[in-house]
Amino acid sequence: MSIDTLPVYSVVGDRYTFLLTGKDTGGDYAVFEFYVPPGNGPAPHVHTREDESFQIIDGDFEFTVDGQVVRLGAGEFLLARRNIPHSFKNIGARPGRIVATVKPAGLEEFFAEVGVKLVSRTDEPIPPTPDEIARLVRVTHKYGLTMLPPAAT
Repeated sequence: MSIDTLPVYSVVGDRYTFLLTGKDTGGDYAVFEFYVPPGNGPAPHVHTREDESFQIIDGDFEFTVDGQVVRLGAGEFLLARRNIPHSFKNIGARPGRIVATVKPAGLEEFFAEVGVKLVSRTDEPIPPTPDEIARLVRVTHKYGLTMLPPAAT
């Protein structure tokens, strides 16, 4: 499949390109490219089903994992194990990119359900709407996710 035809979603203001899904890997893992505008990133949360790794491609990010704050830039890597609270935020002045891998696969179904499908991986992400946030809150349990208050990571 050409990179220009990969599924792309706007998810709470970020753009997620599905590089590999569970359908491609027999359910073993999924790989995404996250395009994160300045100041954006997911709210604190916990995965109960998958481990998640982050390879910073470009940009400056601040991760909070189990209460520990770590700043990462291009070329750096972080693993967030399942059942451990985590979040991240683009703290730079320009958009950043992360290649994220989840093992096992399945999180791509969550992103597709809560996000807004985009036409191209060059489309700008859409700011989150109240409907998108409500959809996210409504289905997190279905995917083994728990959203947390900001101070919880």
